Amino acid sequence: MMRINLLPHREEKRRARRQQFYALLGLVTVLSGLIVFLVYSVIGGYISAQDARNDFLKKEITLLDKQIDQIKRLKEQSDALMERKRIIESLQRDRAEAVRLLSELAKQMPEGVYLRSLKQEGQRISLFGLAQSSARVSTLMRNIEASPWLEKPQLLEIKAVTVDKRRLNEFSMNASLKRVAAAKGGQK
Repeated sequence: MMRINLLPHREEKRRARRQQFYALLGLVTVLSGLIVFLVYSVIGGYISAQDARNDFLKKEITLLDKQIDQIKRLKEQSDALMERKRIIESLQRDRAEAVRLLSELAKQMPEGVYLRSLKQEGQRISLFGLAQSSARVSTLMRNIEASPWLEKPQLLEIKAVTVDKRRLNEFSMNASLKRVAAAKGGQK
């Protein structure tokens, strides 16, 4: 019987398998490296795209912040202008008030009553004067109460004094201005 030595054949098959294994291992290594590179590139692309979006949003946010600051400044200017407008309207409304007050006081002043001083603080008017009798002071108070421009007369003090050898009554009184004309003007 014949004997065949199969050892070199097996050795060749082992060497061929080893070469296949190393070739396959190299191919898998190259392929896995390629996959890692592709994944890294894709993730890097996503990151750079997100960075670009973030930069765009930051630029837009700074633009919006500038616009918000401009809007705040415009609102402050608008509020300042509205306040000026209110002040001007108030001055327009009250510009004839002093003339009206003096005219009304002249109409309501009874004979024998003389004012020494007149002081106005807002709507409150303080009157200081002399009268020939206390009845004339009460007539002045009734006239003020009936006046369309004056209201709420309040006698603070009345006392007898002697001026140039004449007996007179010195008085101090408060009254208020009515804003009837301002209310009617505002409704037009």
